[in-house]
Amino acid sequence: MSDQQVDHGKRTWLIATSCAGAVGGVATAVPFVSTFAPSERAKAAGAPVEVDISGIKPGEKLTVEWRGKPVWVVRRTPEQLAALSKFDGELADPNSVRTAYPTPDYAKNAARSIKPEFLVVVGICSHLGCSPSDKFQAGPQPSLPDDWHGGFLCPCHGSTFDLAGRVFKNKPAPDNLEVPPHMYLSDAKLLIGEDKTA
Repeated sequence: MSDQQVDHGKRTWLIATSCAGAVGGVATAVPFVSTFAPSERAKAAGAPVEVDISGIKPGEKLTVEWRGKPVWVVRRTPEQLAALSKFDGELADPNSVRTAYPTPDYAKNAARSIKPEFLVVVGICSHLGCSPSDKFQAGPQPSLPDDWHGGFLCPCHGSTFDLAGRVFKNKPAPDNLEVPPHMYLSDAKLLIGEDKTA
């Protein structure tokens, strides 16, 4: 009779320690599994960044960070898109053929984008790394031509870019704004840093 009580006690002890071990194993596994998600440092180093673009209104810009750089997502109005073709003769590289900042094939068009409505560019001037300012308003303004149709002005040395991120001739910036690899996950979601061809 006493042998059965000892066995019963051992059984209770084994069940209790097994349960405690399982709880400890789960507690250890949860943080371990979470380490597979990219850290903020990894994202800054180049992990793709998912962006919700559903709230951007026509004529507005959203700035996100990818690889420590500002990436602009501009939703262009129909008028801004129509004005793009008027600049070709004034641009240094209207067809984005220069290779210092290779343009992905899907952005080698007049709008430099997958979806004409949305421009996705790295917001760093190709001259000395300054960040250009938004000058979306058309018309004469300080440091801009009288027939300005909207775009970007680099305040450091006066380089100007149209609303496709293409640099105008005779400006210090040698190249257009960089188009990062990107793709649309849906009509409302954009993934910056990865595309189907990569």
